[in-house]
Amino acid sequence: MGRGKVVLERIENKINRQVTFSKRRNGLLKKAYELSVLCDAEVALIIFSSRGKVSEFGSNTSVPETLEKYWQHRYSSQFNNIAEDDTQTLYQEILRLKAKYESLQRSQRHLLGEELETLTVKELYKIEKQLDRALSQARQKKTQLLLERTEELRKRELELEDQNKQLKSQVFPFSLNSYIFNFCFTECTCFGHLYGIFS
Repeated sequence: MGRGKVVLERIENKINRQVTFSKRRNGLLKKAYELSVLCDAEVALIIFSSRGKVSEFGSNTSVPETLEKYWQHRYSSQFNNIAEDDTQTLYQEILRLKAKYESLQRSQRHLLGEELETLTVKELYKIEKQLDRALSQARQKKTQLLLERTEELRKRELELEDQNKQLKSQVFPFSLNSYIFNFCFTECTCFGHLYGIFS
């Protein structure tokens, strides 16, 4: 009669769990060693216990060297896959961007009035429409900026007028008092002279 099916689940008993871990860890390390010897394979095994204790096995070299080799192989494989799968797509994208760049350069030269000899009437009409649209937008922007500047100057003018009124209101009482004083002084002086003449 065969053995019953073993249910894999966490062992709740702490002592039994530790004993099982030690036995299976040793068995796994033994299997890794046998695999490296029988098949001449480079094997690296790292095990962390629940307490954080590490156990490791390296066949031909140290575990860090095997891990470094693994990462180099992984990155190299990813790059090769990208190169094989996407080379054609990348090449087509490069051609498309190059054609677009050359087209933009050619359009820029045409807008500057260069190399117009080979263009048809339809192409020249299209360039003319583009220039008209650009000129219209430039004029609209210039008008907008002038209106904004005019509005700023008008607001500044109103502010200066308000400041001028405030200054006048502060200075006027002193000027009026001085005028009244000077007038009274002059009148009194003249009256005194007249009094002296007729007396």
